[in-house]
Amino acid sequence: MTYRRNLARDTGGVTLVEFALVAPVLFLLIFGIFDIGHGLYLRSVLQGAVQDAARGAGLESGRLNQAALDERVMLSVQGVMPFVEEDDIDIVRLNYENFSDVGTPEDFDDTNRNNTYDDTECFTDRNDNGQWDPDVGAGGLGGADDIVYYEVGVRYDRLFPLWSMIGLPHRGLAQATTVMRNQPFGEQAEREAVRICP
Repeated sequence: MTYRRNLARDTGGVTLVEFALVAPVLFLLIFGIFDIGHGLYLRSVLQGAVQDAARGAGLESGRLNQAALDERVMLSVQGVMPFVEEDDIDIVRLNYENFSDVGTPEDFDDTNRNNTYDDTECFTDRNDNGQWDPDVGAGGLGGADDIVYYEVGVRYDRLFPLWSMIGLPHRGLAQATTVMRNQPFGEQAEREAVRICP
């Protein structure tokens, strides 16, 4: 009987049991904070690198230094994520005549009124590529006074095992964009809009 009373009053080992109950939630919270923090830091570094590269690309020498600017973005990202390879980085450059054109689709005659371009409808080819596009932007950096949309996407392996615990993909994606006007180092080129009817 005395043994049972002593056993009921014994609190040794309670801390271990409590820790076993709390530890999974605690580790999940800690890994989550580190994973989110690291992702935010990578996005911040990437946004700064993209802004810097866009400023350099807007100069008259930007077209000649495009590879060097891309390399600087890559080195900035690798400073935070050393295992990111060149194939993990996607760079998109589109140029426009003015800011209001960014993200605007090319005009088309919606003959069947379905609010969607169909292959049989006439359209205005503003980026001179011979096909209808959901964005009027032309590829590349453009020329003097053109507007440039610059986007960099980086696929990276998550550092912490949180992704496997809550069903996230192992690879994360960080993106940064900026829209800037090229320097007025010359006259802005006129863009011709060609009407195409298939």
